[in-house]
Amino acid sequence: MRLELVNTGTELLLGDTINTNAAWLGQRLAALGIDVARQTIVPDGRAVFEGIEEAARRSDVVLVTGGLGPTNDDVTRECAAELYDLPLDLHEGVMAWLTDYFGKRGKPVNEASRRQAMVPRGAAVLENRFGTAPGLHIPAVLGSARGLHAHIFLLPGPPRELKPMMEHAVEPVLRGMLADGGAREVLYLKSTGIGESDIVDKIQVGLEAIADLDLGYCIGRGDVDIRLSGPRDVVAAGAHFVRERMGDFIVSEDRRVIEEVVVALLRERRQWVATAESCTGGLLACRITDVSGASEVLGEGYVAYANAAKQKLLGVKTETLAAHGAVSEAVVCEMAEGCLRASGADHALALTGVAGPAGGTPEKPAGTVWIALASGGETTEARKLFFPGARDRFKLLASQAALELLRRRLRGIPIPS
Repeated sequence: MRLELVNTGTELLLGDTINTNAAWLGQRLAALGIDVARQTIVPDGRAVFEGIEEAARRSDVVLVTGGLGPTNDDVTRECAAELYDLPLDLHEGVMAWLTDYFGKRGKPVNEASRRQAMVPRGAAVLENRFGTAPGLHIPAVLGSARGLHAHIFLLPGPPRELKPMMEHAVEPVLRGMLADGGAREVLYLKSTGIGESDIVDKIQVGLEAIADLDLGYCIGRGDVDIRLSGPRDVVAAGAHFVRERMGDFIVSEDRRVIEEVVVALLRERRQWVATAESCTGGLLACRITDVSGASEVLGEGYVAYANAAKQKLLGVKTETLAAHGAVSEAVVCEMAEGCLRASGADHALALTGVAGPAGGTPEKPAGTVWIALASGGETTEARKLFFPGARDRFKLLASQAALELLRRRLRGIPIPS
């Protein structure tokens, strides 16, 4: 099956909106065993017709995102209908949904919104659970008179609308088109605390020896995905090998990032964590609260950027600061233990460091960070790490390392020195 993506919207070309849909769709399609042959971005207007036509002449399936809304630059529906020479009919089911949707908000369906109920004759309507513009599937047979043999799926642009529609409406259709019913599998083993080159040293030669296994790597936000794809039994063999070689470094096998894993582990144990941050400025707490259910595991967090705040909020001793400086093992341990006392949590994570680019010294260069974990009834663990570079990258990697410290303790995995 040859499949192409056509992403519409001038805002994508201008850089006003980052095209996250293409990456997400590529991952979902790969999991079905479908490789995206080409991705095209076109501006609003007549270029939408041209983009769909070119893709349809080359492909079996075309996924088009964006341009289904009520404004005058939303022309995807009209362009696809024109390409397959299909009249647009008012769809009573969609109209009823729009009437109910706007009625609950005390508004009528105006003429602009009514456009969204116009459907190319013969097309299937794909339910939009989170917006007003339905998706559409124009079967390949409707294009045969024009010498076109591609299935065209029209999907909304906003990710919150596109993703559930893709999962619940489009993927089942695509799976039915595959000769093997989607027997291929893609597995992502997410790792952290280990660099890409070290991962390659551990697993690449062994994985390359497994016939029919496709291997890839994807560097993320402080982690590395090991992507295995191929027949299910082959992927299972590859995954077994990876687990044997680097099991302690594997965070998840279901695309969950480390903060999601940590929140889940804390919820399972009915435990609480608190945070004490200096150099990360609250990013660690922010990452935890990005996860649904965080209110069950995070009671409070402190941003103690100044030394006076470390003393006032966390009980760091004046003499400790004077003897060792704010960026030190002694201070970060007092921060973590003070946070544990003040919060009454089961665990407390603390960070102090030099984010840079200024402020470093030969002994403590920019990029230096101390991280500590204090837990009730356990020895406080501290680690010194070095993440030179941009401030935002430093903060990301420091918060990632802190979460990894807690993940290992919750899992009972040894904390590397």
